[in-house]
Amino acid sequence: MNSVASVRMLIAALAATLAVSCSGAESAAPIVVGAGDSPQSRMIAEIYAGALARTGARTAVRDGLGTRGDTLAALDAATVTVIGDDSGDLLRALDSGSPARLPDKTTPDQALKDAAGQPLPSVAEALDAALPEGLAVSDLADGTDLRPSFALARADSAATLENLAPRCGELTLGIATGSELDPLRPAPDPRRDVLDPLHAVYHCDVAAHVVFGSDTQLRDALRDGHVQAGVFTAPATLLPGGAEELTLLADPDHAFRAQTIVPVFRKGALSDRQIKKLNYVAGELTTADLATLVRRLRDEHVPAVELARGWLDEHSL
Repeated sequence: MNSVASVRMLIAALAATLAVSCSGAESAAPIVVGAGDSPQSRMIAEIYAGALARTGARTAVRDGLGTRGDTLAALDAATVTVIGDDSGDLLRALDSGSPARLPDKTTPDQALKDAAGQPLPSVAEALDAALPEGLAVSDLADGTDLRPSFALARADSAATLENLAPRCGELTLGIATGSELDPLRPAPDPRRDVLDPLHAVYHCDVAAHVVFGSDTQLRDALRDGHVQAGVFTAPATLLPGGAEELTLLADPDHAFRAQTIVPVFRKGALSDRQIKKLNYVAGELTTADLATLVRRLRDEHVPAVELARGWLDEHSL
């Protein structure tokens, strides 16, 4: 073999080696899971990062990104690959005028209707339509319900808001504002976000209402008998110590818009196997799980990565 042929063969071999090396480097690029400035966001990010790592991917968590707008901007800029969010809050950020309230699983007879009698989209459908180009979502965690809690101070035979409605005129309702339980959730407007939906959906017209600056202040007012009922900004189970002393009423007709944990990611950034792993997480995660994890992270200062690893192991993920 002459020297020219040998050089050509060496160049070809080097080119093939470089191609394999570059391909390997690209595949080894970490999946960056972003988190905003809230314990819930950090907890979800660590769960997603841990789950994706178990597919063989390199993962990293980038937390402290700021507000919901900041996490979306990070996705848009490709500085993060995936984030976790609340479906209803995310829809509000992307399409503030959307009338969707029900979650993703509804039958035609359950669907809400507009003024012309046409079915309204579910939150999942509306969110799909509102997502910016280049972003996608996978399965919503149907076992998570992060809507505001309607609570009574003591045990009551009314298990739902529908049953309580005829007695609403006897109640003084406390309404929490602020963002204590979920720093990424916009503070509610008492009339628009609480009183009007209760009237429209359940014909629940309270005798009077009192606005509190935090969820803890509302819980104290319920304990002390200053108000008979209260609406927290998020699930009352997120309160320090939980909500064992409160009676939480179900909201079957969704006066409060569905709020379900959902992963949002850049299209093409995750493999089918990785998306399936996120779907497995969605199938296992519950409100009770998340509330316990968030309280342990926020109040007991247990590291989020440790909590996520324990939860993933417990659910064989």
